[in-house]
Amino acid sequence: MGILAHRLVTRKGPFYTRAKTGWLTSPLFIMTRYFLIFQFLALAIVGQAQNVAQNTATENPKKTEIDLSVQKAALTFMGNALRVGLSVGVYKNGKRFTYNFGTTQKGIQQLPTGRSVYEIGSITKTFTGTLLAQAVKDRKVKIDDDIRKDIDGEYPNLEYGGQPIRLFQLINHVSGLPLFLPDDPNLFVNPDFDKLPFVITATQQSYTKQSFFNDLHGVKLNAEPGTNFQYSNAGAQLLKYILERVYGISYERLLEKYITKANRMKSTHSVFSKNNSGFLVKGYNDKGKVMPYNPQMLEAAGGIFSNVLDMLRYLRFHLDESNEIVALSHKVTRGNINEYAVGLNWQERLTPEKDRKIWQSGGTFGFASYCVIYPDLNIGIVLLSNESDPTAQGGLEEMAGKIFAGIKGGDKKPAR
Repeated sequence: MGILAHRLVTRKGPFYTRAKTGWLTSPLFIMTRYFLIFQFLALAIVGQAQNVAQNTATENPKKTEIDLSVQKAALTFMGNALRVGLSVGVYKNGKRFTYNFGTTQKGIQQLPTGRSVYEIGSITKTFTGTLLAQAVKDRKVKIDDDIRKDIDGEYPNLEYGGQPIRLFQLINHVSGLPLFLPDDPNLFVNPDFDKLPFVITATQQSYTKQSFFNDLHGVKLNAEPGTNFQYSNAGAQLLKYILERVYGISYERLLEKYITKANRMKSTHSVFSKNNSGFLVKGYNDKGKVMPYNPQMLEAAGGIFSNVLDMLRYLRFHLDESNEIVALSHKVTRGNINEYAVGLNWQERLTPEKDRKIWQSGGTFGFASYCVIYPDLNIGIVLLSNESDPTAQGGLEEMAGKIFAGIKGGDKKPAR
């Protein structure tokens, strides 16, 4: 773009010859010139995005209002040249709709399907929160238990001002625990973002449960738990260990027993080796490089793999608030739903129309995801992308909002 602009403002012609009179350097001309350049470049960028979007592969039949709402929103998202593939699921009044765009892998044209498996990132934490609700129902724990009740050893450091960390605070990012254990602040000082994912993955792959609890002794809280928001994957990891202890089975088995089996989510796993490699898509960063999958150590924080069909079943499960486990996982533990609140990791608020919106997003080294439910309207939307960049999660949230706005009134065939 810089070269193009340079050519526009330095070429010889009528403007060049009139420069000798001073007209070329007048404020009006300068403003006009740069406004025209800006318009030209903006149109070029928009045109490029439109070409990318128009050439995006999809099987969308584009017949119903839902089809067209998804198509319009998806093409806007896929208009960013960084995007690779996208799977969309819509649940409305008991019916499921799926759509796919782009490709599962750069360099080939292989349209995703409803069975294509993605990392879902921090949407995983809503599963972990749901398992905590299950444990409360089963009277294995109380939601506000001191976390040290189910941890071996002495941890006087896990309280501040006489206030301990409570179980629900582990999943809501107000425990005061660090982003990761081991806690290495230097890891994020002037990082090489192309190498950082591989450094974190290697560290977590060689990290053990015993190492985690050893490092937990070194955590220092700076405020009473529940006071400050501090994003923490370590909190979700610790909750996983507590749940495994009180039930006596692994996190993967807990998922299967209480969530995936009952909801026929056969392609949803936290153990990488259980994924069907034939459906597992590759994830990319904003430079188009293949990124590593999350290590097993982070399975309860961001390590679940799933597909759009399974995630629609998960959203259907969470739309049924007559289920006391679901209702508890949505119960506000922090904030005010009129503005912004948090359940057991679910984010919540009322829309301007007073509809309850409950959502979560996820981002890993190579994937971005977003899911949202409107329990009062029986609507759910899930979006899975195999590309991660600073705009991807926000783009998915915006896309979901556009789809919701288009389908809220009903699935009517468009006027011809």
